[in-house]
Amino acid sequence: MGYSSIFKKFEMKTITNITILLFSLLLLNLISCEEMLEVDVPENQIDKNNVFQDTQTANSALSALYSSLRDNSLLAGDKMGLFLSNYTDDLTCYATTATNGIYEISQNQLISSNAAVYSLWSNTYQQIYFSNSILEGLEKSSGISNTDKRRMKGEALLIRCILYFYLQQIYGDIPYLTTTDYTANNTSSKLSSDDVLVRLENDLNECYILLADEYSNSERIFVNRKVAELMMAKVYFAEQRPADAEAKLKSIAQSSLYTFETDIAKVFQKSGKHILWQLKPKNSGDATKEASLYYFTGAAPSSYALSTSLMSSFASSDFRKSNWMAVITVGANTWYRADKYKNRSNNTTEYSIVFRLEEVYLLLSESLAKQNKLNEALLYLNATRQRAGLSAVTSGISQSDLITEIASENRREFFTEMGHRFFDLKRNNNLNSLISSKPNWQTNHQLWPIPQKDLELNSNLNPQNPGY
Repeated sequence: MGYSSIFKKFEMKTITNITILLFSLLLLNLISCEEMLEVDVPENQIDKNNVFQDTQTANSALSALYSSLRDNSLLAGDKMGLFLSNYTDDLTCYATTATNGIYEISQNQLISSNAAVYSLWSNTYQQIYFSNSILEGLEKSSGISNTDKRRMKGEALLIRCILYFYLQQIYGDIPYLTTTDYTANNTSSKLSSDDVLVRLENDLNECYILLADEYSNSERIFVNRKVAELMMAKVYFAEQRPADAEAKLKSIAQSSLYTFETDIAKVFQKSGKHILWQLKPKNSGDATKEASLYYFTGAAPSSYALSTSLMSSFASSDFRKSNWMAVITVGANTWYRADKYKNRSNNTTEYSIVFRLEEVYLLLSESLAKQNKLNEALLYLNATRQRAGLSAVTSGISQSDLITEIASENRREFFTEMGHRFFDLKRNNNLNSLISSKPNWQTNHQLWPIPQKDLELNSNLNPQNPGY
């Protein structure tokens, strides 16, 4: 089911009776649209307007949105990071018979009916719909304090911005929907990529005003103003504005909220002060999705292993090889497993990290390098290098060589995390370098196709992205 049909059916069923139960059914379990529509409205239903007259129930709706991000969004540990690591050259996919579309992604043989292409698109627009529903409910509410309303509105709006940013990066021109009105959504046209960035900049500026720096939860499982600043920096990079990105990144890097983690063995522990935002597992003791997803031992991998291309980018002395990877040897064959998250049962120390300070440092280094502030850029680059046991890059390096080294350090630092390899290459207009490591790579692969199902539902989504 595409985004337009989702909105139409949800609106018809729930416009007068959106309930906390419906939020939970959709967002906590992410069941199919058809299954949800067959659920009877419960006797204890809460009218849509009443949901947002009470702080507790409004917070429950917002918490359900966060649960959805953890369970089945592009930010979930088994979605965008997995898809784009296979799409680029950080993972090798051994699941040759899988029907989820990931093997075709790994072979760069995308078609518009690919299951993963569709799920990423449709699930994200589903969550955008509910972000919009929360924003509309809060706007009409008179029973929630201004302080709580500002926080909840800022969080819902920032979540929507994050989702839109990654959709724009992956699909290019996309609809930018800000309402739950299905009659408008069902026929919406695409905005150009550039216009999406302008809309994002405006919305992120509003998030900055609405949100506070301080976290509403000490575990950093809810977004704050600093997350908004990081997203603003990403938008500025996409608009080729490195000086503006620098200002936002320095605001984060210099904040007393954050401390660079000097122990490489503690980077993926949930208590770190280097974490900007993380997703908490559903139940106490649950493993992160990443811990289970990449695990294999004692036999040839049947799913995913780190690629030869990635492994060749590491020096033998790099601590990340011994701390964030596991070596699996079977006979004469050796594979490497991503092992950043280690607790597969009775997990009490790990949450799935979405954003961490190391990303801020390397983006800041890049923004400075692109302005030819090379010596200052080295300070932020060398933080992750020296923590990994590598020697510092010294002054005298050329601007182009420094930018290349920052890109290489991003790859070593963020493999299998949140699609970093794809976005880092794209930001530097270097995705076509994958031709050397991905035999089927084509220049049109810088964008994914718009799902065929949605093109059939809404002709205004045409034209299809080039090459598909």
